[in-house]
Amino acid sequence: MSVRVAIHHHTRYDYDRVVFLSPHLIRLRPVAHSKAIIESYTLTIQPANHVIHWQQDPFGNFIARVDFWEPMSMMSIDVDITARLEPVNPFDFFLDTYAQSFPFTYDAQLRKGLLPYMDVGEPGTQFSQWLQSIDRSTQGTIDFLIKLNQKVVQDIAYTTRMEPGVQTPDETLELAIGSCRDSGWLLVQALRHVGLAARFVSGYLAQVITAETKQNDPTKEHSLALHAWAEVFIPGAGWIGLDPTSGMLATEGHIPLACTPDPDDAAPVTGTTDVNETTFSYENTLEVL
Repeated sequence: MSVRVAIHHHTRYDYDRVVFLSPHLIRLRPVAHSKAIIESYTLTIQPANHVIHWQQDPFGNFIARVDFWEPMSMMSIDVDITARLEPVNPFDFFLDTYAQSFPFTYDAQLRKGLLPYMDVGEPGTQFSQWLQSIDRSTQGTIDFLIKLNQKVVQDIAYTTRMEPGVQTPDETLELAIGSCRDSGWLLVQALRHVGLAARFVSGYLAQVITAETKQNDPTKEHSLALHAWAEVFIPGAGWIGLDPTSGMLATEGHIPLACTPDPDDAAPVTGTTDVNETTFSYENTLEVL
């Protein structure tokens, strides 16, 4: 059964002095291939001393470029989305014959277009050892993807990490813990090292609690969070979302905002200010309509 939801995402930056802001890039608009059906979208920025120009980056993501013409002591960003979440079968796709078994080699023309998503960093000791433990024997491609996704879940504990940036695969493996973006980047790099095109995804995770679940556990609530995962390109199916935090394939509740070869290009907000002490706060809400 489909569910209509209202999504509200509020972010606020309070500065301890009046500052000038550089142009900011905001990546908080769902991408065209989102499984959620977006009925309405608004982006509101305060104060009103700015102009917004909508753009698309080289990877097809929507970006709001915000130029400010006056200094300010605070900035807030509000996103409001009305969406319809239609239940989807994440396995509802076909694979091209040559891609049904792993390993396989991309068609030459397709590979040219996927090159940005196949770039691998130089693996450190921890990552190199971990890569050697991956079963690369001939097997069904989907079976391989599921096992690799679950391997990340088993090896990396989840934590909420407010520090900016993404850990390297070596750092994540050495700590054996990371945020969703750390696990997502580890999975992206692992997929690339075994010859598969993969990209980093930043987005919303909308979780709707059913009446039955609520009845069994009254403490359960609808939730909305910024989240990160990976997508892998398999001929015939296209981009397949893999969530290494849960070990599941992405479904209608995964709402991508930016899909890029590198995590730096998927950050929800980028920009600079004059030197100051900043207080950051945010709120995410999900309401079933």
